[in-house]
Amino acid sequence: MAHRTAAEKRFRNKRESRIDSAQAPKLHWQMNSERAISFSRVEFACAGAVFLIALLLYSWTLAPTVTLTDSGELIVVAHGLGVAHPPGFPLWVILAHLASLVPLGNVAVRINFSSALFAALASAILTLVVAELMITTPYLPTWKKRSAQQKKKAEDSRIGQLLICAPALGAGLLMAFSRTLWSYATIAEVYTLNTLLILVVLFLMLRWRRCIVADRRDAGQAITTHDGWLYAAALTFGLALGVHHVTVGLVLPAVAAIVYRTEGLRFFASRRLVYAALISVGALVAVYAYLPFAASRSPVINWGNPRSVQEIWWHITGRQYRVFLSFTPKMMGAQFFEFCKMASREFGPAWLPLPLVFAFAGIGSAFKRDRTTFWFLLFIVIANLAYDLSYQIAEDKDAYYLPVFISIAIAAGFGIRWLIQLAVSKSMSVTRSYLVAATAILLTSATAFAANWPVNNRRDYFIAYDYVENLFSTIEPNGLLLTQDWQVASPMFYAQEIEQRRRDVKVVDVNLLRRSWYFDYLRHAFPGMIERSREKIDAFVEILKEWERDPGAFARDQLLTQRITAAFFEMLRSIVTNENRVAPVYITRDLLFAERTNAELGRWINQNYQLVPQGLVFNLASDQTFHDSPDPHLQTRGLADGTVRFEKDDVINLKVLPVYTSMLINRGSYLALFNQHERGIVAFREALALDPSLAAAREGLAESAAKLRKP
Repeated sequence: MAHRTAAEKRFRNKRESRIDSAQAPKLHWQMNSERAISFSRVEFACAGAVFLIALLLYSWTLAPTVTLTDSGELIVVAHGLGVAHPPGFPLWVILAHLASLVPLGNVAVRINFSSALFAALASAILTLVVAELMITTPYLPTWKKRSAQQKKKAEDSRIGQLLICAPALGAGLLMAFSRTLWSYATIAEVYTLNTLLILVVLFLMLRWRRCIVADRRDAGQAITTHDGWLYAAALTFGLALGVHHVTVGLVLPAVAAIVYRTEGLRFFASRRLVYAALISVGALVAVYAYLPFAASRSPVINWGNPRSVQEIWWHITGRQYRVFLSFTPKMMGAQFFEFCKMASREFGPAWLPLPLVFAFAGIGSAFKRDRTTFWFLLFIVIANLAYDLSYQIAEDKDAYYLPVFISIAIAAGFGIRWLIQLAVSKSMSVTRSYLVAATAILLTSATAFAANWPVNNRRDYFIAYDYVENLFSTIEPNGLLLTQDWQVASPMFYAQEIEQRRRDVKVVDVNLLRRSWYFDYLRHAFPGMIERSREKIDAFVEILKEWERDPGAFARDQLLTQRITAAFFEMLRSIVTNENRVAPVYITRDLLFAERTNAELGRWINQNYQLVPQGLVFNLASDQTFHDSPDPHLQTRGLADGTVRFEKDDVINLKVLPVYTSMLINRGSYLALFNQHERGIVAFREALALDPSLAAAREGLAESAAKLRKP
């Protein structure tokens, strides 16, 4: 009996052992599943907190109306489902159009808020990106090399969550408070959506990587069941190319680095790559199909009129901007210096580069613990700088560096993790480790917030609105305004087309007259002007279309160049002459200092008209007598009253403020020339109120004051 009982016991133990072995993978999967669910909750809790903080901040600092640069044009395009300047940004236009339909506030505020929403989501997704990287780290081979004491502490659930939450929160808030993303989150622009989609691609790729790395460690074999993440990233990448395709495309080397470090070279010879490529191309074609559809509707702004395959290609590739590409060492050196200046102030003042210190520490930590992260961050920076340093553009240069700033924020997250691990390695208590993490997050985010709040708070930003109002207040009914200043033309689009203000004023951008599509807009907006100069306009448009089809032929043939230049000048002279018979003609000061392409127009105007300064423009008078006009009452909210702050290289300082000050000085000098010294003194003082350093205003003030004392 005893022998039989012992045998049964051995049999039962053996069977239970087999059952345990069979159930082990299932139990292991359940444990991993529970841990993944826990990690996902931590991830999304951090991302949700960052999203709410960012959205509240951006909403509070949102611009209340149209702003400068491309804002006015983009709002008009989005509202009317038109075609924007190259590459057209079709996905942004569609989403911004939906935002414009929300019946809250004016159209500008609705689209400005969509930028805030995209930026807040981008900050939240960056939080998820960093969390993914933090969760993946324990699965990597380098993690096994830690000391037993570190491993034991890291396995503590509270420390484990801290090593995920703190870096993710720190990086997310740092990105939310960064200068560039925040600045575009408060206005109508494409860059916050662009940033969001780049980060979604990175998140999906890193989630794909994490799933594969974790399963490969547990199962010890290649995993292909997680390719849904890969294909979702491919779809998002294709859609993202429908916003600002240059900066999106520059992320591709970093994505390739993730794929190579995860799956090796065999992936690049597999069908999976073909499937992903087809998905991206399909999404790209689908989103850019918007361009010919929108062009066929003849919207208010139909930039480039992209209807044929060739015209669509020209528009998408931005053919008109290729002249700004230059690979000369001198230019690239100047661009690099400018980038360093931007980077030094991106996350705080240059004299307190605390976030940058964390970023450098994080790069070192990534190199030691997660080489894949190190390489993909490095490739983002290298690819982005390689292009941006060779591209000389003006007002929105900082937006082109957003992928670099994303890399810095992610690296700073690794720096925060490094600091926490340092605290853990010194046998600090859990409470002290939490204190170290909280201090790191608060210091980095507070540094960025305090430095960038003054220049990004656009709650009282009425500069563009007042600029347009001040121009309108001077121009008589049906007057013609010629300008080549985009800071005038763009907000004018918004004022006339969206708010329907002063539709009688014929605003003509002289530079846009070199694009045939612009004449379609002028025929819609000012048909009388087009009719009065039809002969000269038609002659120029005919040769202009020849140039658009083959600009190389004009570059090779001097006679063709002379012919189109002469036709352009004849058209402008006809427009000015004919419109001056109907109503006054005005020009902005930039036409007097035009580059060689418009210099002939400036010389002709000077020779044939007296330039009478009125407000922010010159009136073209046919005689040399004194032309009186009411003293202007210029709205200058934000220019010098301290309600809006801006850097020295801001477009306000570079282009807008000089218009106000120089035109006030011109008016003071004009009045003084005709012995109107008291009124001249008022103009000089107004100029000095805006900029006390103006030597010309001080000299004019002193001369007029002396003349009054000794008539």
